[in-house]
Amino acid sequence: MDRLSIIGLGKLGACTAACFASKGYEVIGVDINNSFVEAINNGRAPFYEPGLQESIKLSEGRLKATQDYEEAVKNSDITFLIVPTPSSKDGHFSDRYLRNAVSNLSAAFKKVDKYHVFVVTSTVSPGTTEESLIPLIESTSGKKLNKGFGIAYNPEFIALGNVITDFLNPDVVLIGESEEYVGDKLEEIYKVICENKPYVARMSIISAEITKISLNSYITMKVSYANTLANICEQIPNADIDAITKALGVDKRISPYYLKGGLSYGGPCFPRDNRAFSAFAQKYGIDAKLAKTTDEVNKLQVNHLVDLVLKNLPDNNGKAVSVLGLAYKPNTPVIEESSAIKLIEELLKKGLKIIVYDPLAMDHTRAYFGNDILYGSSIKDCLSKSSTCIVTTHADEFKSIDKSYIVNDPTIIIDCWRFLNPFKLGKNTKYLSIGRS
Repeated sequence: MDRLSIIGLGKLGACTAACFASKGYEVIGVDINNSFVEAINNGRAPFYEPGLQESIKLSEGRLKATQDYEEAVKNSDITFLIVPTPSSKDGHFSDRYLRNAVSNLSAAFKKVDKYHVFVVTSTVSPGTTEESLIPLIESTSGKKLNKGFGIAYNPEFIALGNVITDFLNPDVVLIGESEEYVGDKLEEIYKVICENKPYVARMSIISAEITKISLNSYITMKVSYANTLANICEQIPNADIDAITKALGVDKRISPYYLKGGLSYGGPCFPRDNRAFSAFAQKYGIDAKLAKTTDEVNKLQVNHLVDLVLKNLPDNNGKAVSVLGLAYKPNTPVIEESSAIKLIEELLKKGLKIIVYDPLAMDHTRAYFGNDILYGSSIKDCLSKSSTCIVTTHADEFKSIDKSYIVNDPTIIIDCWRFLNPFKLGKNTKYLSIGRS
């Protein structure tokens, strides 16, 4: 089997490395963060992600880490680059970290006399691989594309909190290849690691780069459409967003995925990918109005929730509001572009006292807000100190909420995803939700 190296042991990189190793590949990871390197070498997950620790255990010594690029290149045949590509002010993805990693790799590769495959997994603006990365590898290593090395663009379509499952069971494996041999190598690897039989989409590098941001931009349009529909349903007696979207999703032209009215999309991918799509289109003289409007609608959804909260504050202890769920989705500590965080910021501007709780994201939230808000020790702690509670994620722990949790009379519960049973909340509770009147 080919030996693999992974550059970047962050949220996706560590999971990718562990999955490859758990399926039998010899894997060496590289990261500038020594704590990540030490964790991997000691058989520990460097952070929490469901299934990551178990995958590392299954690697049975085939996974190790280093901070030495030369060690990685010499001891691998294929290198996956999974480093951050943050958004620039103009909406495009910055490739500064990627270029730095490629420079270090290429300098090490110059000393190696064998063909090597470089695989860009980081999300990039279309054109980056051919316009920026390939010339950098050639100039630094002194070797020519498809002679001394090959390159591919191979992004993943995963969600934090479900990375391992998504990686091992993808709907599609997207491969943009510099030559057929490179695509063959990658397809061979995915046949080994995938637990399902995904569609393998092989194409030019630029086509793959466009496909990646186009897919995420399209998904955000579905989310914003469903949210707009949910807001309409709130104004109409007996209208039920879930019944409507379920029926819409049955139509094979639409599908049910990401068609569920609720809160804004967030996290490290969707918001920036949609903005990057607009910037990419503008570069070629196209005004991506759909993508721009999707972003505007997404921002308005938090304001809609703020209005719902303010309209329903009870007279007793009405200034205290609890927020259950801080991460942008369940099963992750990530609060980047989280609707809950934006909600808290807006409610603080209104002079409300905020108490929060999340099973995983408390530390990140505390680092962000400091002493501006209160931090509950549990669901019950939050509900005992507030008469209004907003449930922003459908974390498993929150499903247990019933009348035994209710202390104040009345208590207002706003269920953003409609997963609580209002009949179990007791007569002292006024239950509200997005998407229903």
